[in-house]
Amino acid sequence: MYKKAVFLFFLVVFTSCQFFEFGQQKTLVENPIASVNDSYLYRKDIATLIPKNISKSDSILITKGIINNWAVKELLQQKAVENLTQTENTTYLKLVEDYKESLYVNGYKARLIQQQLDTVVSEEEITEYYILNSNNFRLNEELIKIKYVHFGNDLIDQEIVVRHFKSEGYDDLIALENQEINFKASNLNDSTWIKLTDVLLKIPKFKEEPRDYLLKKSKFIQKEDSLGLYLVAVKDVLKRNDIAPKNYISPTIKQLILHKRKLELIRDIEKTLLNDAIQNKNFKEY
Repeated sequence: MYKKAVFLFFLVVFTSCQFFEFGQQKTLVENPIASVNDSYLYRKDIATLIPKNISKSDSILITKGIINNWAVKELLQQKAVENLTQTENTTYLKLVEDYKESLYVNGYKARLIQQQLDTVVSEEEITEYYILNSNNFRLNEELIKIKYVHFGNDLIDQEIVVRHFKSEGYDDLIALENQEINFKASNLNDSTWIKLTDVLLKIPKFKEEPRDYLLKKSKFIQKEDSLGLYLVAVKDVLKRNDIAPKNYISPTIKQLILHKRKLELIRDIEKTLLNDAIQNKNFKEY
């Protein structure tokens, strides 16, 4: 049985590959599994496209499909080349060369940026950028600072939760946080700006109300429906076209600062390359 298995293994190897001897060296050459005129497809070209741990019949079907798709693409490409005019052929070759050049250049720039770009942006830089450009950061949606809780009708001690919510004391806030696992939805950090649209998603009851209803400061709003009780306190409001607060826009400012650094770094790299080429007499103007 063992000898038979070994024989079958070598039979597969020799049917898909050939040995060529050059002097004292032996080179293993893989036979193609398909060809279209002068184009060839090899098993290694499709190895990663065939899923592992599938049945032999499924593997054969998938392989056949891959080969057929490859053949169709090759035939279409060859027919296209045959039927292109000289002008079209020249244009497409230029586009291919331009794209290849762009891939090389952008890949090299990306590596240099990764190696050399300083990605640390200090709070002072963000503040300075915000002060100089604050008028460019106008809101296109409403923001609110809000505390809210939504719990079901089956919650025990609802009155105690309401009392804790109305209070602004630290101990009451801790008591609410300890109860959060029992709430359907909540936000107890009323120092963070949140999009009004996000709040409405969390508190569907308020979708029924006029939009301005939540755009007013209020210490306590209570609503009830079949899903439970909604407690809301609106601490602060910013409307459309108001200047966005710095802590809300800080991530965007950081990205803008980094983008500016990238552009400056690329200009410096290009300038250095040009100067070095001139100095080494690798670049000349005639």
